[in-house]
Amino acid sequence: MKFRSIVKLLLAAMVVLPAAQAMSETRVTYKSAKSTSSYYQMAVQIAEGMKAGSNGDITVTVEESQGSVQNVMEVIGRKGNYVFTTPPVLIKLARGGKAMFKDKANPRFDEIRALFPIPSLTMHFVMSEKSGVTDFSGMEGKTILLGKGSFGAREGEKYLKLFGLEGKVTLAEVELSNAVPALKNGQIDGFVTAGSYPAPNVVEAAASAGAKVLSLSDEQIKLSKRTRLEIPAGTYAGQSSAITTTSLPVVTFATTDMDDATAYALTKTFWEGKSSMSAAAKWWGGVSLDMLDNILTEIHPGAAKYYQEVGAKLAAHH
Repeated sequence: MKFRSIVKLLLAAMVVLPAAQAMSETRVTYKSAKSTSSYYQMAVQIAEGMKAGSNGDITVTVEESQGSVQNVMEVIGRKGNYVFTTPPVLIKLARGGKAMFKDKANPRFDEIRALFPIPSLTMHFVMSEKSGVTDFSGMEGKTILLGKGSFGAREGEKYLKLFGLEGKVTLAEVELSNAVPALKNGQIDGFVTAGSYPAPNVVEAAASAGAKVLSLSDEQIKLSKRTRLEIPAGTYAGQSSAITTTSLPVVTFATTDMDDATAYALTKTFWEGKSSMSAAAKWWGGVSLDMLDNILTEIHPGAAKYYQEVGAKLAAHH
């Protein structure tokens, strides 16, 4: 009888142990961007960093997305540890039922909480060395590739109108993926692209064709109503001084479904692993605690606890 009791106890322990292990593991779904984008690569790096930084206690599953609006809309049906990336301004628009969220307002949008910033979408106006263009006005009469359907294409078109160049440049009918070869063979004088810096296509254009990225004046930045951003000197080949341009901040969000301990762990692990991520991909180098200013809505209490511990300055609405 004694032997049978011991066997029963051992079997019971074997059942309980995996359950206890499962409870200690936190599973997070991270909704990112298209799998071909730099933001999807960032999501994969964050997932790897969370696993390493938490000794396997946090498992992040990266999901592809068609864009920031979809990421916000999915908050309505998602529960638990749903994490997603989007520009902070979209949270305000969603809550107000404005623009792309017209007639789509939902109480769940009020439950969105910020965790940490990631690299901003940075505008690059890239001109060939041969074009001789050094500022925006010099683009008049040139052939420019804007691309189609992307944030960069829409923003580029907006700036041409704002800065008096509408109808004064020739818009090239070339895919953005062919921008560098088209620039090198003289088919275009320049191209517009938005992404985290250093942008791979800009790195290639600068290194192989001596291309230059234009700086915007303070007045132009003010007109754009976007966030000012400096690309440090030396980011691209031949770049001896900082480039002043505009950006659209991007932030990682969760909801109030996430408990404080998980939000704290995610935020702490992100910032503590940022230097090793920067060594693998330079775009992380531009992310700093100062970028918390770009968050327009509430920060998750768990994340806020970490920011208070490190002495980060938080705005009143956080």
